[in-house]
Amino acid sequence: MRPSLAPVTALAFGTALFALPATGVAADLKLEEFFKGTTHAYGSFKAINGKKREFRVLLNGKWNGKTLVLREDFFYTDGERDVKTWRFTKTSPTTYSGTREDVRGTTTVKVKGNTAKFSYTVDIDNGPKTNLVKFKDTLILKKDGTLRNTARVSKFGIPVARVAVNFARSKAGAAAIKPR
Repeated sequence: MRPSLAPVTALAFGTALFALPATGVAADLKLEEFFKGTTHAYGSFKAINGKKREFRVLLNGKWNGKTLVLREDFFYTDGERDVKTWRFTKTSPTTYSGTREDVRGTTTVKVKGNTAKFSYTVDIDNGPKTNLVKFKDTLILKKDGTLRNTARVSKFGIPVARVAVNFARSKAGAAAIKPR
């Protein structure tokens, strides 16, 4: 299985745009605020067969008042590069409808406080064959302003991999929280 992820995948997300409340708890997550501008991320993909793949992501988000267009440039440690673009349309104060070129259909992102959850089906085969897997992403905005994404990947309902992606405003900030 060749993971052409983008989790996050999918949502390669940024940080440090939020004022933290006096309680030390992370502010509410708003994708359009968090991903506006440049964000950096590091991630890892671990399959149940023992294969591991690490990557870096450079994200550029543009918000037009209704839709967040989030371009993700992936740089894999094996030299491969990939580009994915999410389009998240805000449908309510706490929900977004999302599409991406390799995602089948649309996904609904539900935000509650500092956490966003969504699931989507991706064809990870770049060739003429179809290889569909399902991602279930959980994004958590931390009180330090970084965003952590954990995705479970399954095929036919059976877990096959995990993806971890950590986002920060600077490349050095993202490297400091790089998943292992």
